[in-house]
Amino acid sequence: MKVLHNKCRKTTYFYQIYHEQFFMNLSKHSVQHILPYFLSLSIFALYSCDNGKDPDVATTDDFQTVPTSFPIAAGIIDEASGIAPAQYLNDYLWSVEDSGGPNAIFLVAKNGSSITPYTIPGSSNVDWEDIASGKGPDATKNYVYIADIGNNGGVDRNNTIYRVPDLQVVGGSFAADAVEKIQFRYPDGNLNAEALLLDPLTLDLIIISKEADRAGIYRLPYPQSTVNVITAEKVGNIPSLNLVTGGDVSVKGDEVLIRTYLTVSYWRLSSGQSVAQALTTPAKRSFLIAPEPQGEGICFDKDLKGYYTLSELGNASSVSLNYFKRK
Repeated sequence: MKVLHNKCRKTTYFYQIYHEQFFMNLSKHSVQHILPYFLSLSIFALYSCDNGKDPDVATTDDFQTVPTSFPIAAGIIDEASGIAPAQYLNDYLWSVEDSGGPNAIFLVAKNGSSITPYTIPGSSNVDWEDIASGKGPDATKNYVYIADIGNNGGVDRNNTIYRVPDLQVVGGSFAADAVEKIQFRYPDGNLNAEALLLDPLTLDLIIISKEADRAGIYRLPYPQSTVNVITAEKVGNIPSLNLVTGGDVSVKGDEVLIRTYLTVSYWRLSSGQSVAQALTTPAKRSFLIAPEPQGEGICFDKDLKGYYTLSELGNASSVSLNYFKRK
């Protein structure tokens, strides 16, 4: 049975069970029982699809253009280059600083009230440009993925994505023996990139290059080797987009956000479509976002009620963590 809308998926599932059980025993029903069956089923489906509001299900692809802003204290994450939800800590996001920053990720309260660094043992921050979070090789755990993928000078080197189980408590620490290194190269040169995406359904890692004339889509299929250097698969280019600075995939895997310094592009995936496949097609929506000094970070809220952005300080005196609520 084809599901026509996300918010009807649960309804469709129960409808399918009821529908199949009814027709398996059709011979037991008389004609006078069939009409009430269809009438009650129609009312059930109409009510459920129109009024059932599952908080975990996105119902619109439109977001507010004026954000709720939370001031970020200067001097701690002035070079913030990416953000991602802290999977176990609902009131926090993770952030990273780029070239010249420490080999640490920062736990940022969603209201901007606190910023705490956590060292990633055995890592090196050559140019950390993005961070993602979600599932990984152990299905019972959530992970943080730290993307050392910046390369403004086109240096001939391997790119690294650090993968480590996410912290479950504030004040914890990352274990050195749990940090894994996924190293890769591009098939077509030494590229600069600032966007890392995790497809939560396939566990593929997607890197988007930052170039003046294109936004290349590169895939590291799951499972990613932590022993050998991987050659990324070139999937294609994002149509009509360049200078990409960040991106994220919703926890359900059916929505994607890609940002530049000035705009956000939005995709809603079709059934069976991967993130990489979706990005080769035009965005469903594109819109300007509130001005930021040098905006690079973006991520969905875990409950899918909106998304956050965060900027480097640049030449500004201050920045804010911005939240764009879903309409």
